[in-house]
Amino acid sequence: GETDSDPPLGFFRQTATLRPYLSAVRATLQAALCLENFSSQVVERHNKPEVEVRSSKELLLQPVTISRNEKEKVLIEGSINSVRVSIAVKQADEIEKILCHKFMRFMMMRAENFFILRRKPVEGYDISFLITNFHTEQMYKHKLVDFVIHFMEEIDKEISEMKLSVNARARIVAEEFLKNVSEGPSCFPSRSRKTSGLC
Repeated sequence: GETDSDPPLGFFRQTATLRPYLSAVRATLQAALCLENFSSQVVERHNKPEVEVRSSKELLLQPVTISRNEKEKVLIEGSINSVRVSIAVKQADEIEKILCHKFMRFMMMRAENFFILRRKPVEGYDISFLITNFHTEQMYKHKLVDFVIHFMEEIDKEISEMKLSVNARARIVAEEFLKNVSEGPSCFPSRSRKTSGLC
């Protein structure tokens, strides 16, 4: 549930339905995207995403976890010049797990087409996005937020639709199999003692 005080390892919010869940993600992400250019304190004239290199605790914000249920959640990690958004997608059963894995693998193989997509998700999550101050300088912040929220809406629909399609196909195959078995020669021995017909 929601709490007023922030525990040491991050703030945890839980919502039951999709709309409040997405609204909480949107509000948190909008607040986290106040990024600024920050040169590396280690390498001169280098600007590295502090949320990735983690060179100094002072440059990192408290991570926020927003949860819809036990398996569906978003981790938002902020820093002075970058934000990392990691999403755990709904996987209610084995079919959804397989579909989710294949879909995310397809996405990450094409990471260069999705400018903020991280090639490897944070451990415990299915997909991660990395937004830096360069992205917020080149694009509207609200458009970046819209992209992440739209992705979350679409992935939810996509996996549900793929699951329906797989189940429908499985039903057709099963019906076809039963039809062929019922119409084909019997594989059971005859009840007559005179014959012992085996397939």
